[in-house]
Amino acid sequence: MKLLILRPQPGADETAARARALGLDPVVAPLFAVRPLPWTPPDPAGFDAVMLTSASAARQAATGLAAFRALPCYAVGEATAAAAEEAGFTDLRVGPDDGKALLLMMAEDEVRSAFHACGEDHLAIGHPAVAITRIPVYAAEALERLPVAAEDHLALLHSPRAATLFAGLAGDKGRIGIAAISMKTARAAGEGWQSVSVAPRPRDQALLELAAELCQKAGE
Repeated sequence: MKLLILRPQPGADETAARARALGLDPVVAPLFAVRPLPWTPPDPAGFDAVMLTSASAARQAATGLAAFRALPCYAVGEATAAAAEEAGFTDLRVGPDDGKALLLMMAEDEVRSAFHACGEDHLAIGHPAVAITRIPVYAAEALERLPVAAEDHLALLHSPRAATLFAGLAGDKGRIGIAAISMKTARAAGEGWQSVSVAPRPRDQALLELAAELCQKAGE
């Protein structure tokens, strides 16, 4: 069984490399094309921290984020934290794969004002104790059709948005298995799939380990 990797680049190639290391056969077919947006950085002096909920934000806005590197950077998940580190942040606080939980973590650390560099398509989450200045720094534009046929693949779904889009573009769902990074992502994919599995932890490596188990069972 081939593994269909749908996340945007460069994350798709990173996941594919991890998949090959596990003996899997990945097919890279991103559902979104990511591009930077023009934006004007606010004054870093007005913030206690930077909030990143996407690795794409760190990658696409790295130049504009340079002035904020002295601030603590709160990142959703290890992939986003790694991208933030590549962008020059050194004081990294890694939260779970959920923006609301990350905000709770920030509030507990007594962050009162945060700059959130985000995507054009985002959830305007908030917390009563944290004032958030939110600026879109990138756009992830959805494709109108799948780059490859999805039937007889195991598709990895890394986000609810990807799950919803994939459900609308996929062909015969009864011939496609899906492995989702979270229960929320699995629910966004809907019903009718050959199989639905959810990673035990919302991490890319956990999702790939699940995929390896499923592909091994399929080959028995």
